[in-house]
Amino acid sequence: MSLLRTWFGPSKEEIWRQFCAQTGANLVEGGFWQGSKVEARHGEWTVTLDTYTVSTGKSSITYTRMRAPYVNPDGFTFSIYREGVFSSIGKWLGMQDVNVGYPEFDEAFIIKGNDEQKLRQLFSNGKIRELISAQPAIAFSVKDLDGGFWGRSFPRGVDELYFQVVGVIKDIERLKLLYELFSETLDELCRMGSAYENDPGVKL
Repeated sequence: MSLLRTWFGPSKEEIWRQFCAQTGANLVEGGFWQGSKVEARHGEWTVTLDTYTVSTGKSSITYTRMRAPYVNPDGFTFSIYREGVFSSIGKWLGMQDVNVGYPEFDEAFIIKGNDEQKLRQLFSNGKIRELISAQPAIAFSVKDLDGGFWGRSFPRGVDELYFQVVGVIKDIERLKLLYELFSETLDELCRMGSAYENDPGVKL
């Protein structure tokens, strides 16, 4: 066993290969400018797991993210993240925070969206609430891809289910729960009429 592995534990690639082996996902090797990523399938959708780093001058911050493009026929969007000091200040200043009818869940998270009825419908799914609550840190949302990204053009009506968190996730069980969260959320959006069960034709 190497000294680095003894100090820091298994590498990201090692853990992510194990995640692939347990879920049937594929590890796509990266190049010089781009790191490796994991691509997992759920129905016709592709769920992509990777990391990216943002430079802040003297230091840099690495994030783990999971993404899944899908066709969003009604434009429903949401975002959810854990309650904290700054979010409490935001609520005091009048920031939108929708209660979805489950007191412990509403107390633990800030929930926003463009359709309160659909928010309540989405989070009435107990499995989704359970999977979100299992994450120690979470920022989970729908992102609009219609405007393109760094010059890329996406088909109209295609949005992206998006998760990110600071740091590199090297916990297989947590990664599996995240993948399950994406799968269940996409299925529920489909049942709600807020997603189509077909490949959106987008490559991340």
